Amino acid sequence: MKTYLVTGGAGFIGSTLCEKLIKEQNKVIIIDNFCDFYNPELKHKNIEKIKNSIKLYEGDIRDRKILKQIFEENNIDIVVHLAAMAGVRSSIENPILYQEVNCTGTQNLLEEMRLHNIANLVMASSSSVYGNCKQVPFREDMVVDYAISPYAATKKANEVMTHVYHSLYNMNVIMLRFFTVYGPKQRPDLAINKFTRLMLEGKEIPIYGDGTTARDYTYIDDIVDGIISSCDYVDLNTDVYEIINLGNSSPVSLKDMVDTISKVLVVKPKLKYMPMQPGDVNITYADISKAKNLLGYEPKIEFEEGIRRFIKWVK
Repeated sequence: MKTYLVTGGAGFIGSTLCEKLIKEQNKVIIIDNFCDFYNPELKHKNIEKIKNSIKLYEGDIRDRKILKQIFEENNIDIVVHLAAMAGVRSSIENPILYQEVNCTGTQNLLEEMRLHNIANLVMASSSSVYGNCKQVPFREDMVVDYAISPYAATKKANEVMTHVYHSLYNMNVIMLRFFTVYGPKQRPDLAINKFTRLMLEGKEIPIYGDGTTARDYTYIDDIVDGIISSCDYVDLNTDVYEIINLGNSSPVSLKDMVDTISKVLVVKPKLKYMPMQPGDVNITYADISKAKNLLGYEPKIEFEEGIRRFIKWVK
């Protein structure tokens, strides 16, 4: 049994991860600020089933006092850092907030880990760091110095800063570049959730561009398996600093995504074509050979099956 601190543990990915960690007989501590980026009640619902099995701190990673309290009150083995301001478009509207939460908040966490001799960190990065790389699939050794959104820039900055702490303070770190995660409890602002609800309500669906942009949609259970394998890796090895893609390695176009949801719902979508949005990339496509080799990662859920599971949850 291990003790995990999961930041952002009431969110979509965090709460799903915590459920599995508890099922595997681990002790779980969560910090989440339940911010109003989307309805905080959804986050409370996310952890309803496990609220009696976790230790919950309601607070913000920008607050050093509460982080210090958490590390002083608990013997933590592994930190899974998922707390962040998410979303490309929102980051363009409020870049300072994204810098404060994603960079300063992460630095606060790293400092408390250093001061309390906690060595093992698994952290969420993002496929957005690849920007509009021309070569696909995206490999971890590609140059990613040309971010096209503040969100992507903060995630690249996190990768650099965690390497500093690995190098200077012997932290074991795995940075996971997530590729468009979907499934039950997905954030309501994300396309699959948003489009499903709009179709069910008979409303228009905004299609940015011509429908050919593509995303490497990755089902939540596959992502959680990759996170847990990463935790095992940092726990069992020393001198670890790795950046690893977690994706499905099978991009789906915007048009095909809409068609799949439409097929499963048996609803004809009403489409409204609109210009491409600033910060949006043309394609995300993960090379997952490193994840397979290091972590034994093997995504299992095909896209249509994942959509069926998600829609069952929505209904």
